[in-house]
Amino acid sequence: MLRKIELQRVHYMPKELKPGVLYVSEEFGAAAHLCACGCGSKIRTPLGPTEWALEQSDSGPTLRPSVGNWQQVCQSHYFIYRGEIVWADKLTPEQIAAGRRDEEERRFAYYDTLYRQSGGWLRRLWNLIKALFE
Repeated sequence: MLRKIELQRVHYMPKELKPGVLYVSEEFGAAAHLCACGCGSKIRTPLGPTEWALEQSDSGPTLRPSVGNWQQVCQSHYFIYRGEIVWADKLTPEQIAAGRRDEEERRFAYYDTLYRQSGGWLRRLWNLIKALFE
């Protein structure tokens, strides 16, 4: 099992991932690494306001929230915090389902707020029409 992970910034994800490396493509808003348990599974995490967040410090990368490999045989669950792998408890199927519902609710709330701030589709359409005649 891994204990440390380092950050490597890339444009495109390499075909072969190395253990102990968190590859990040900011252009494509994605991160990838091999599962910290050593099973060899490729773990891909989208980066963005409703997905995972990446922070870099002198100690190493932090990826939030935790990484839960629920679709993998290993079912690993860990945090990447300042370049360290911090193992977390395995979750029950009920806890996994609740976590997924929470994620979906956060996404909905985020995009709903953006939609309301933009004034809705009628406001955007009106602004587009006005811009055509200015």
